Order: sequence, then structure tokens, then C-alpha cells
Amino acid sequence: MELFNPAIFNYCEAHTTEEDPILQHIERETFAKVLMPRMLSGKLQGKMLEMFSKMLSPASILEIGTYTGYSAICLAKGLAPSGKLITVDINGELEERVKTFFDKSGLSAKIDYRIGNALDIIPQLKGNFDMVFIDADKTNYNNYYSLLVDRINPGGLLLADNVLWSGKILLKNEKIDKDTKALVEFNRLVQADPRVENVLLPIRDGILMARKL
Repeated sequence: MELFNPAIFNYCEAHTTEEDPILQHIERETFAKVLMPRMLSGKLQGKMLEMFSKMLSPASILEIGTYTGYSAICLAKGLAPSGKLITVDINGELEERVKTFFDKSGLSAKIDYRIGNALDIIPQLKGNFDMVFIDADKTNYNNYYSLLVDRINPGGLLLADNVLWSGKILLKNEKIDKDTKALVEFNRLVQADPRVENVLLPIRDGILMARKL
């Protein structure tokens, strides 16, 4: 399902502050050399993540799903002066490429990049978080949320990407795929959780934002 008129999307991008050269470089490299480049956050979503981070000025951010590092850099731009972003990805094949991007961004000292299964890594992390961004395997969104919601500081934000899943979340067919089922369940879980207030934003493929009460 085409969620938005491409012309409207292009207009929105045209009226969004330009990306830094490193982000433009990451986008070009991702589309030219990496599988599934559609997973990249891109200009509009990336700037939104950056602005949310700058408004919150978090001391600690956790990102689940690094991919090629675009969103991590956007989020890290808003960190408090001594802040830290931990980003976790299960795919070690991109590690060297992503580390190079982080070095070129000038933000590598603020980014703790870890390779492994987030379900194993999250319980090992110390402290709470001011901001969490989930953009990984959809079937584990509920598991990530359950592990993290009580570790978000009051007033902190949790953002989850792809929650509209190209409109498939509206399908009633019993044969819908497991990712769609998982996202429908995740959206319901957050909507019913009294620990947060939330809004589902129709940006790109949908971003659910929950604020910890």
C-alpha cells in the first residue's frame, strides 16, 4: 500500500534542512553497496530523530538496530555534552563500514557500537535511558519494549519505527505475515500501557512515540 503521495513526500523533504555531508555519504554508500537500502532512515525521518534528540538533550540513548549508522548519528547529534548513545545490531558484516562512518561523523566518542543479539545485551546494560529507538526485527518489538519500558526515565521517549508496515496493519486476513501480526500486537500493547502516553506519527512507514510518565 502506498501510504503517502510521493509528490507530497518530496515536497516535505524539499522543505527540510539539508543533511550533513556525512549523512549524504552514508545514504549514497548504503544504496550503492548494501542490501535492503530501504531500511535507511533517510532525510525526513533522520532530521525528525535529530530534532527530538536535540529538544530532549538526553544523557543516554539506546538504539536497537544500527544498520549503516544513519539514525545513530542523527540521534547522537542531540546528546547532552557528556551523553552517550549505545547502538546494537545483530549483523556483524557491516561493522567495519559503520565504524568508518561513525569516525567520519566526528561522533564516535559518543557512540558505543555493539554487535550481538539485543535481547541478550539489554539485560547486561547498566542504568536507565532518556531515549530509546527501536528499529530492528519486528517480531521482537514486544520483547524489546517489555525489557526497556521500565528503564526509561520519567519524561523520556521511546520511538519505534515501521509501525504502519506499508499499511499492512489494516489487513484483516488471518494469513497476514508474522511481522504484521507482531506490529499490530505491539501497537496495541503500547496503546494499553498506563506507564506511557503515546502518539503514532504517520511519517514514512510510521513511528510510534511513547513518553514515559
